[in-house]
Amino acid sequence: MAFTLEIGARAPDFRLPATDGKTYSLSDFASSRGLVVFFTCNHCPFVLGSDEGTRAVAEAFGPKGIAFVGINANSVRTYATDSFEHMVRRMEEHRFPWVYLRDESQEVALAYGALRTPHFYLFDQDRKLVYTGRGVDQPLDPAKVRVHDLRRALEEFTEGKPISVPQTNPIGCNVKWDGQDAHWMPPDACDLV
Repeated sequence: MAFTLEIGARAPDFRLPATDGKTYSLSDFASSRGLVVFFTCNHCPFVLGSDEGTRAVAEAFGPKGIAFVGINANSVRTYATDSFEHMVRRMEEHRFPWVYLRDESQEVALAYGALRTPHFYLFDQDRKLVYTGRGVDQPLDPAKVRVHDLRRALEEFTEGKPISVPQTNPIGCNVKWDGQDAHWMPPDACDLV
């Protein structure tokens, strides 16, 4: 079995606290036509460079029934700025159009097989995976973006078309696993394509 969820896999459930003071599970998004779950954080330059692009995609596809859920699973022992308190401050400052959840135990990140920040997963109405990978080809520098992988997948999905490129390699910092070196990745974690 691959480390990262494979196309067609069902979304693992979760029950995680959010920056808005609520706790969310997969079932809280049951009315959404599609669901984007993405692993993110507060400090990664790839996240910071692509957040506004992700905002634009969320704002474009929210009205089309797509819910967006960001999950921060990074160890605070590696980066203190990835703490829940910093998450709350970040959402207050930026008001991103997604629910921002904290995966302190990292169990959800492991269940999904999160490789990097950001790493996107698009699920259909039945919560089967139809796209996984990067948001764009140049997340560090919005001016250099030429390929919008997540947007293309969402356009195809909302138009009822097959996803032409269902899997790409996420580009970003590796997830910061608790008790490990900052650059460590699980032995079975590898490129998707």
